[in-house]
This record gives sequence, C-alpha cells and structure tokens, in this order.
Amino acid sequence: MTLGIGIDLVDVQRFRKVLQRREKIGSRLFTDNELSYCHTVVDPAERMAVRFAAKEAVMKALGVGLGSVRFREIEVTKDPSGRPSLVLHGAAAQLAADTGVRQWHISLSHTASVAEAFVIAE
Repeated sequence: MTLGIGIDLVDVQRFRKVLQRREKIGSRLFTDNELSYCHTVVDPAERMAVRFAAKEAVMKALGVGLGSVRFREIEVTKDPSGRPSLVLHGAAAQLAADTGVRQWHISLSHTASVAEAFVIAE
C-alpha cells in the first residue's frame, strides 16, 4: 500500500553556487559515503543536487517539513546493480517505521541544469 509520494526538483547551477558559498554545507547535508561517491567526478554538483532532491522528496513522502529530520539521516545509496536506494537513520528511520513504511522506491535523474527525485513510500 502506498503511504506517501514525494517529488523534488533542484536547479543544479543554483545548488552549485550554494556549495561554493558555504564550504561546510556538504558535510551537513550528506553522509560520508554520499560525499565520497559524489567526489569521484570532477564536478560533484549534479550528483549532490540529485541526492538533495531525493532527501527533500523523502521528507515530502513522510509528510514532514524541513527540520523534522536531519538531511544526513536520509542516505542515498546504490544496490549491487547500480539502482539508487534509500537507507534511513535516526529520527528519519523511526518516523518511517512509526508510519508503517516498509519499502522505498526511488527514481533519480539529472542534467547539467536540473536534478529530479521521485520517491514512493510503501
């Protein structure tokens, strides 16, 4: 049963500027694993923007606003086939469990200008 749906779009150029202006924001938004993955390319902004979009989409699917869970508590990973997946930690994991979420479906896409994430909580 679908318990929540979330979608989010991020302007990659705008996100890149935020990353440049606020050096430490990456460590506030992303887990060490996410940062390691994003920094395997010359310009990590697209990868970071799409992961930020995913985190916001998860919050929407859970029906909560900013500040209810920390961004680092929502981690975008990859399964063995390379498909994106989600791992929730801390308050985000507890909230998902309390609302009955047993499974997540996630789709990510990005271009040089736009990053998009769509999630379904079941």
